[in-house]
This record gives sequence, C-alpha cells and structure tokens, in this order.
Amino acid sequence: PKVVQAIREQAGLLTHVSNLYYTEPQILLAERLHDLLGWGKVFFANSGAEANECAVKLARRWQREQGRPGRTGLVAALGSFHGRTVATLAATGQPAKHEPFAPLPPELVHHVPLNDADALETAVDDGIGALLLEVVQGEGGINPATPEYLKVARVLCDERGVLLIFDEVQTGLGRTGRWFGFQHAGVVPDVVTLAKALGGGLPIGACVAREDVADAFKPGDHATTFGGGPIPCAAALAVLDVIASEGLVDNSAAMGERLVSSLNEALDGNPGVREVRGVGLLVGVELAGEFAREVVDACRDRGLLVNNVKPDTVRLSPPLIVSAADVDRSVSIPTAVLEGFRGRAG
Repeated sequence: PKVVQAIREQAGLLTHVSNLYYTEPQILLAERLHDLLGWGKVFFANSGAEANECAVKLARRWQREQGRPGRTGLVAALGSFHGRTVATLAATGQPAKHEPFAPLPPELVHHVPLNDADALETAVDDGIGALLLEVVQGEGGINPATPEYLKVARVLCDERGVLLIFDEVQTGLGRTGRWFGFQHAGVVPDVVTLAKALGGGLPIGACVAREDVADAFKPGDHATTFGGGPIPCAAALAVLDVIASEGLVDNSAAMGERLVSSLNEALDGNPGVREVRGVGLLVGVELAGEFAREVVDACRDRGLLVNNVKPDTVRLSPPLIVSAADVDRSVSIPTAVLEGFRGRAG
C-alpha cells in the first residue's frame, strides 16, 4: 500500500520531464542509495541491462581519462548473466544465449570460471579495463562467489588499475540477507548496478559509481529519456522505506537460513538431488538430471511458483516479506514433488 500510494501521489504531481532537469524524487533516491552504500554517484536507467551497459561504457571512459584508451576489454565469469543488450549479452557467460545473435564483439569480453583465482589473474592483463561479476550468479544456477575470490578480485583490480564492477541486479537490496550481496565478503566495488527490487515492479535501474569514477562521464557521454523518471523514483523511495521500516533485510537472512537448512534436511537421501545452495532468499536446488522443468511444473500444480534457471537447477526466490509458514510450505511442496523423481537420478 505504501508503494501504491507513493505512485498515486507522484502521478498527480509530475509524470515526466526532460533529462535536462533533475526531479525531487530522483535527487532523494540518489541520496538514499548513497547513504545505504556510503559512497557513490548515481545514473538511473530503466532496467538492469541498461545499468550494466552504463557500467561498461563508464569503465571505458574512465580508462581513457586515466590515459589508457587501449584498455577496452572486460573480464566476466562463465555462467554469468548481465542482460540482453549487445554489450551485456557479450558479457554474459552463457554461449547458448550468444548463438542466436552471433557474432558478438569478440574483443569485448574474456570469460573465466567463477571462483578460479588463477584464471582471473591470467585474464586481467593490460588490455582489460574492468572486471564484471555477480556476487551470486542467478540465471547461471545460483552459484555464489566465495568471499576469498572476491577479495582476490579486489586486490587484483587495485594492483592493475582495473575497475571492479558488481552486478547486484538480482542480489541487491536485501535478497541475500544484507542490503548488498558484496557486504557478506566485506569487499567494496568501484561500481555497483541495481534494478529488479528497486522499483517495486516499475522500470528502474541504477548504476552507482565511486565519485572519481563517475566523474569520467562528461555531458552527453551517456543519457536516457525515461531513466530515473519521477514515478519510478517515487516508487523506489517507498520500496526502500518499506524494506527498512519492516526489517525485511533481517527477515531475508532469517528466512533464507530456514529455507536452506530445511531443504537440506528434507531432501537428504533423495538420489534425485545433488545439492542445495544459496545466500539469503536466493536458493538453488541442483538435481541429479535435467528434469528441472518438470519439477517446476509439478510445483506450480501444487501452488508453488519456482523456476528452472538451468535444465538441472530449480531456483527458489521468495519475496522478502515471506513468513516462516510460507517457507515451510516452500519446503514441503518441492520435497513431495521430488519424491516422485527418485528414479530419475543420473
């Protein structure tokens, strides 16, 4: 109701203005994100893909400002997902998603296995301008980056003059049980991108960059007609108010722990299940075969909406308001469904 009310009130005041001007909701939202992070200037877009596109362009512009115009390359992880624009699709570490649109720019991105520090050190050479990582891969199968890996990434970027960009489009704003997923590792990026939860259902994304990095953009370098519009910004302010006032970050941490531990206990011994993993309320169940789509359909028929991020992996991502009773039902339904798949192992 608070988000709906904020949308109604803003719609009665101002719905759109040229991007030559700032609006009050936009300024207040930028200040709020700055306060949550403790740093940064904000560029608002309409989606997570656009926020990541902004980050990629900003990295190139910043390297040029540093006198390193040849550092145009990007390192990203295999299994990652960063969007469906040309640059963000190229950054996405899933060849099957590239194939319908090939050839993508071959010089743009170098992909390395997640959590492989040696591969990362080899890939980040003199042609690389930025390292783009998800702290938990969502579409790639719920694969968390280890704290040790993220710390290595931070040191490597500092030593080699490379920007560290964290894509928190899925993980940001409470999903992992912290306001930002990178807080689990205590590693601070140079740039972070946000979307999804931010707008409460309205289209908005944000690219937040360290102040000296953000200043690399000059007037006209990057812009959008509708990004950061008054109504989505008003909605986002209300979303952040609700998350804070209702303790939803702490709820995500507590309910996420309950979900993972309960799934592990309930599915222990089921040969159709390989692993339960996740952080906060971003959880994956890896199966022993490629029957995730069938599990998703069976769960839906029983009243639970989950999705298959890979042929062998089911993702559970309950809302931050989820109750203990809801979590228990989110365990009992897939447990019952997976009893019927015991013979599908292997």
